[in-house]
Amino acid sequence: MAGFNVRSVLVTGANRGIGLELVKQFLEKSNPPEWVFATCRDPEGERAQQLKNLASRHPNLAIVALEATDPASIKAAATRVEEHLKSSGLNLLINNAGIVRPSTLESETPEDMSLVYATNVTGPLLVSQAFLPLLKKAAQGSPQPGLSCSKAAIVNMSSECGSITNLIAWELVQVVSYRCSKAALNMLTKCQSLGYEGDGILSIAVHPGWVQTDMGRAGRLSPLGLSVQGILNVLPTLSKKDNGAFVNWEGKVLPW
Repeated sequence: MAGFNVRSVLVTGANRGIGLELVKQFLEKSNPPEWVFATCRDPEGERAQQLKNLASRHPNLAIVALEATDPASIKAAATRVEEHLKSSGLNLLINNAGIVRPSTLESETPEDMSLVYATNVTGPLLVSQAFLPLLKKAAQGSPQPGLSCSKAAIVNMSSECGSITNLIAWELVQVVSYRCSKAALNMLTKCQSLGYEGDGILSIAVHPGWVQTDMGRAGRLSPLGLSVQGILNVLPTLSKKDNGAFVNWEGKVLPW
């Protein structure tokens, strides 16, 4: 990770789980970003306390309110981030915010299908749209050729649960709405890779593994810190050849 010199990164859903660990490990790097933007629904709430503790020790951490299902909230967040960045752009957008609702084929409801899709698919779409001008600015201002995560990139936090080819852990948890949303997020990532490559922006879907978080409570769990360390080791290795790919935290390409 020594060569991963990203100047600015934004992580959604950063008050817990994978998002919080990503923020922590970015801040702990020997060459940390000039700005780490950590977004969550309620920066003043109790659930953001760990972020506030980090911000008190790291002046390069900015906590930003962002509700991924609210276009007005997303737009306001983009405006605030732009104010911090001034004339520079945003190098790395990590769409991490997501939800899961326990369900089976028999118990799945229209309400949960809609809510999970809105958060896990429409949210990353809207957030990426809102921050696209800043990503473009970063790409245009970078002397680096090709595509890379330190130049300008969208990383969508997906799941192998969304793989149609390899439907992992079906016997343990069906979570139909979650699986469908992650399959759709993978398609969104592929569309973004086609739509934004000309702007110098890399798009990638990443499966972090089944980690020990509030969302991942059962099954084959792996340590959260190890997963995030793996992700941060993989990101700097990605280039144009990986644009639109679906990879795991160890860099292995996963089947759609």
